[in-house]
Amino acid sequence: MRTIKFILLFFVTLSLTAEQPKNILFVGNSYLYYNNSVHNYVELMLREHYGSAIETKLSAIGGSRLHHHNIDHLLDFKNLNLEEQIDLLIMQGGSAEVTTKNNQNEFIVTAKNYAKKAQDLGINTALYMTHAYVKPDKRFQPNLIEKIKETYYSAGKASNSTVIPVGLAYEIAYAAKPNIKLHHPDGTHPGPLGTYLAAATVVASITKESPVGLEFNYYDSVDDGNRLFLQEIAWQAYLKGEKELSLHN
Repeated sequence: MRTIKFILLFFVTLSLTAEQPKNILFVGNSYLYYNNSVHNYVELMLREHYGSAIETKLSAIGGSRLHHHNIDHLLDFKNLNLEEQIDLLIMQGGSAEVTTKNNQNEFIVTAKNYAKKAQDLGINTALYMTHAYVKPDKRFQPNLIEKIKETYYSAGKASNSTVIPVGLAYEIAYAAKPNIKLHHPDGTHPGPLGTYLAAATVVASITKESPVGLEFNYYDSVDDGNRLFLQEIAWQAYLKGEKELSLHN
């Protein structure tokens, strides 16, 4: 039975990249929109990767949890100023949705319900795993990433959605280069390099190919050393995420 479940999950995950997406919608909060928004980075990276037009959209509410978004409104592509339906819905939960069992359950139920609505319209779904807090954020706690992983992998299983391991990418990057600045000074929001890393991880998860070598550097704001380092970390996170996802199913 475990083998059958893994095979089914494999094909669900594979469907995320069975065809090149044309229109992608990100739904979340300020973790997405800091630094001119991760969706803008992803759009340009994917255009470079595929060599064709891709459009990304963002619906973000500062400080929100996933259930605060009106998913029925967002799944009408006319409300996104698009001429056709989105191919991929990427959902990000609030950072506090992993901290207690009640919050975790609320997120999982919401992700399941929203994903079902999208999938009924032929839209692939994914969950954007948030990163952990660091100091000086008062909510910092050691090993918060374990709660984050458990929440997102459980939600991925419940909603038949792939999990984009942004939180894992942060952990791997800090382990490899402790002095790198991925967070904003507040200890919760992403800094510019954090947004770049997140975007590279999204690209790896969509294409299932390494982003190493992409020339996009956000208008020369990311130097070559950090660009290649973060691209490699994104690929490592994707590979590690696939292994960990299989252990949760």
